[in-house]
Amino acid sequence: MKQNLIVMLTFNDETVKNAKECFLACKDLPVKDWGFKDIGLPRDEMVDLVKTMKAEGKVTNLEIVSLSEEEGLAGAKIAVEAGFDVLMGTVYYDSIRDYLKGTGVKYYPFCGKVYGHPSILDGTIEEVTAHARELEAKGVDGIDLLSYRYTGDAVTLLGEVVKAVNIPVVSAGSIDTYERIMEVVGTGADGMTMGSALFAQKFKKDGSFRENLELVCDYMAKH
Repeated sequence: MKQNLIVMLTFNDETVKNAKECFLACKDLPVKDWGFKDIGLPRDEMVDLVKTMKAEGKVTNLEIVSLSEEEGLAGAKIAVEAGFDVLMGTVYYDSIRDYLKGTGVKYYPFCGKVYGHPSILDGTIEEVTAHARELEAKGVDGIDLLSYRYTGDAVTLLGEVVKAVNIPVVSAGSIDTYERIMEVVGTGADGMTMGSALFAQKFKKDGSFRENLELVCDYMAKH
């Protein structure tokens, strides 16, 4: 399975308070990409967690669920100052793209009309794919697509966006079954995020965060 799993230390779009403890308990598992949201932890704890992840050789992802330009720029500054590798989410703004240029932080903004918290994705498939092409033309590094938060057909949307662009597409949010994992794989998307499903014990009832993640890693290794 070539798709990359990005483990998010988040539940209901907020970083969990014991994020560092969860990471340290799982750092030996075959997961290269880790991340969390800009909501839930004080700034100093965020910086410390990124340093801890990078010391273990991990790729670090900050996902911004705030939608205003001001909040997006604030998140971009956190990403740079804390040393993240990738900034995911935010509604796209030229100012955020320009701020990140030359910093080494990749920019994967949301695609389509996104609103609410937890986030919802709206618009026709044609509108979302057109937006994806527009974002690629503006020079973003990848797309953060809220496939399973979409008000329409999630799998069809994801597949069409993947076909529409030549940059990485990550399916983010609400991937909480083996069926959905395989649906994402079937579209050819470059990656998927998973967080709440692991904390909500979707793969092993009454199991720990690590036990749930182990099952997902084993499943992805076999398919």
